[in-house]
Order: sequence, then structure tokens, then C-alpha cells
Amino acid sequence: MSRLVGKKAPDFNMLTTKNLDTLAERVTLDSYKGKYLVLFFYPLDFTFVCPTEIIALSDAAAEFEQLGAEILGVSTDSVHSHKAWINTPRDQNGLGQLNYPLAADNTQQVSRDFGVLIEEEGIALRGLFIIDPEGIVQHATINSLNVGRNVDEVLRVLEAIQTGGLCPANWKKGESTL
Repeated sequence: MSRLVGKKAPDFNMLTTKNLDTLAERVTLDSYKGKYLVLFFYPLDFTFVCPTEIIALSDAAAEFEQLGAEILGVSTDSVHSHKAWINTPRDQNGLGQLNYPLAADNTQQVSRDFGVLIEEEGIALRGLFIIDPEGIVQHATINSLNVGRNVDEVLRVLEAIQTGGLCPANWKKGESTL
């Protein structure tokens, strides 16, 4: 994986679940110009760890919005699979209603461009990128397939980035920067 932090994020153009009826809305990097974007990749729909992350991020969407950030989830599944998973109730291993869209990276190109594609399996690792309003990647993490992400840590990192200062280890919002 080449270094993305500090560089312009790779452009993308993907179908999303923004309109569950038509499944025809696309997003590009420019769709998020002027806002922070929390772009996260997950391996597959209808799996075990993925819904815990997707739902946790959805539950925190208002906190991200207050920070001027939008969320976009991406997997190599189709928008039709995403829709079926969203339309499945949570008590039946579904997602239920989400507060942000899921995008379909059917060609696997976006996952490849962000360095998270497991080529031989055609799925993405758990990559998460915070992209600033000018389209520059400010943060990147990649977890193995078995380890879910911590939403509170993503919020903390976003808040730290937004200070524009030097934030020491374990810095929290409201604390002094260096």
C-alpha cells in the first residue's frame, strides 16, 4: 500500500443506497467537497463483525455531522445486496435504517486505489480514511478482517485533526494542544 496520508484522496464514482428506491445515486470525491469525509471499507454484507461497525457508525452519525463530517461505507458488494441488508431488521442480522449511505465498489477499483483490497478474495480489509474538506487524506487505519473499529476513537481523531494543532497521545476534545 502506498502512503495516502497527506496526499489527495483517490477519486471515486460509485452507486450508493442514498435513494433506496432507485439505487441510482452516485457519489464522487467531489460530492464531499467542503466537508470532512469518514470513508470506511468493510469486507462483505451479511457477515458478523461488519454490522457491529456499520450500526455503531450510524448511531454516531449526528456526532460526526456536528463536526462537519459525513460518513460513507464501502464494500465490493452490489447496491442490491446493500439494500437487502438495510431492509433486513436488526434482530434478523440486518442493518435496519442507516443514517448514511453504503456504496458499491463492484469493480474493486476504489478498494484497490485506497490500498485495502485483498486481491485473491475480491474483498476489502477494514480500512478507514478521514478526508478533509479539500480532499486530502488526513488519517488512515487498516484492520484485519477479524477486528472491528472503535467509533469513539474515530471521533477523537477527527476532533484532533480539526484542532490544527499538535495533539499529544490520548488527547481528548477540550484539552490543550502542544
